Amino acid sequence: MIIRHRTNVLKLFFVMRGSVVPRILPHIFGFALYGAAVTFLIGRFLPAVGSMSVAPFALVTVTLSIYLGFRNSAAYDRWWEGRKLWGQLVYEIRNLARASMALLPESQLHRPLLMDSLAFCHLLRGALRRIDASAEARPFLSEADEGLAKAGPEAIVRQMGRRLAQARASGALDPIGFRILDERLAAIAAVEAGCERIAATPLPFAYTLLLQRTAYVVCLLLPFGLVSAIGWATPLFTAIIAYTFFGLDALSEELEDPFGSEANDLPLDALCRICEISVMEALGEPAPEPMRAKHYFLS
Repeated sequence: MIIRHRTNVLKLFFVMRGSVVPRILPHIFGFALYGAAVTFLIGRFLPAVGSMSVAPFALVTVTLSIYLGFRNSAAYDRWWEGRKLWGQLVYEIRNLARASMALLPESQLHRPLLMDSLAFCHLLRGALRRIDASAEARPFLSEADEGLAKAGPEAIVRQMGRRLAQARASGALDPIGFRILDERLAAIAAVEAGCERIAATPLPFAYTLLLQRTAYVVCLLLPFGLVSAIGWATPLFTAIIAYTFFGLDALSEELEDPFGSEANDLPLDALCRICEISVMEALGEPAPEPMRAKHYFLS
């Protein structure tokens, strides 16, 4: 995630970190050159073609803008829902720490449960980003449970459930306390399911196909409508239109999967660190420092 203050006007046009410009630069230059070629050919060989009106293109452009706005809104909803789910996870782990220390006063009972919750955070992050996060999860697991680092976040939730069942069977946890803590585990499992739903269900491909086809058609035909009105400024305005359309499309594609490691994705590493700080402070142990943005980027 990009963390920075609003830049001034002079720097505004040169900010690249977090911008989609590097991804769509071939489109911008390609359509600018195409616009220049159309302007040259019409002016030199086909002057009658240059009398076309820009009005039909304006209608198509408005329609495309509506489609782009809808897709961008849908992608942002997925991004924001992912952020709410991880905020809920932080909330549930803090609640788990508070409740477990109150209901399981012995540290040999509540500490392994809370360490499991931190391993769960890292394994969930790894599952969502499709990377191996076992190295980050293993320090929070006991030697007997290190194999769970390769099993995934759901295995950690089951292990936490077994710990609660053992505490109840031994009499260290009464039925009411068991229900309270089990509800926290159910809420954590619900967060996992919600994140998996977002990660495994992309926006319908038909939306992307329709938008990209229409954007290409508009940018390919637009110079024919602009050349009679603005002449050699046609390449510039064609590039601006291409930047707008393909930039929104690229941004929507980036936000559609909010759990990745791109510039505008959610800072899952930093959120896992927040969970670590919350648990360590609850246990009265030294807590790690919060993660800071490096070069405006928070991972």
